[in-house]
Amino acid sequence: MKVVALGGAGAVGAVAARVAAALPGVREVVVADLAGGVRVDIADGAALRDLLAPADVVLNAVGPFYRFGPAVLRAAIDTGTDYLDVCDDWEPVDGLFALDAAARAAGVRAVVGMGASPGASNLLAALAVRELAAVDEVHTAWPADGTLDGRVSAAVVHWVKQVSGRIAVVEGGEVVDRPPLRPVRLDLPGGLAGTAHTVGHPEPVMFHRTFRPVTSTTLMVAPPSTIAYLDVLRRDLDAGRLTPDTAAAALVRPGARRVLRSLARRFAGPGTLPPFFAVATGGGRTAVARLDHAPLTADMAEATGLPLALGLAQLSGVAPGVHPPEAAIDPERFFADLARHHPDVAVDVRVS
Repeated sequence: MKVVALGGAGAVGAVAARVAAALPGVREVVVADLAGGVRVDIADGAALRDLLAPADVVLNAVGPFYRFGPAVLRAAIDTGTDYLDVCDDWEPVDGLFALDAAARAAGVRAVVGMGASPGASNLLAALAVRELAAVDEVHTAWPADGTLDGRVSAAVVHWVKQVSGRIAVVEGGEVVDRPPLRPVRLDLPGGLAGTAHTVGHPEPVMFHRTFRPVTSTTLMVAPPSTIAYLDVLRRDLDAGRLTPDTAAAALVRPGARRVLRSLARRFAGPGTLPPFFAVATGGGRTAVARLDHAPLTADMAEATGLPLALGLAQLSGVAPGVHPPEAAIDPERFFADLARHHPDVAVDVRVS
């Protein structure tokens, strides 16, 4: 199998390329990036198709996905190349799934959002949902505090975009747009309880297609002080006083005035909520699936790139078409494979 790793010189892509190279059946991994390996500009459709044509699979780690995701998937379909990505923007998800018929006609297998969140989070949700006879709510949550390393990275710019403007959630069984940073109080099995806050992410849009919940959100688990400061940035972004880039810089290096403004805001805290989990409710029952492994969730490049490669390990069993992770990837096998790379990873599923 020949694999092209788009964005393979970046932090996430490098992890995916390294792990993919060690998978059974992979004979070659081509690292393709503007910054190293085989140089390619994915905005050049002809060059991209020339690169993908001899490949069996493309691993796409190039964002922002609202800009590049659909174009790369179309190129993969045109060249008959199987496809996985780590799309973490909710905006292009419907456009990616709109290519399902074309992918099926071409015999191309595509899995969208196979990173940490979405990706591992979707598979935690699948474990929770299977414990229920009916589904009312599905929420995924990830830790938002302690993930900054002092750099104004693309991931930080993405983050501030997803806590501003409007975001996709499921309410009343339909995908609707709502302001971010809304509180969601959760009471989980095992006596865990607290409040997390909404953020823009693909999971609710994906779950609307698969689990058909009445309500679904993606949530951040963070201290009230973090949420309060993000709310200050949100208001300044929405008012046009900041751009995504300047807001990202203000998040990495908080200014005194915005910190003072944040002190006047009051938000409920996460209490005893775990950092990375999915919870589903239905039929009077609540099921939670949580991933226990702090070092993995603290390294977002590893936490995102490793699932992308582990998704590749299951791709041969996926039907042609465009799928979210929960419709294509076996969660038990995925988390068993994850534990082989990180032996202290544990998934805990509880029902009440």
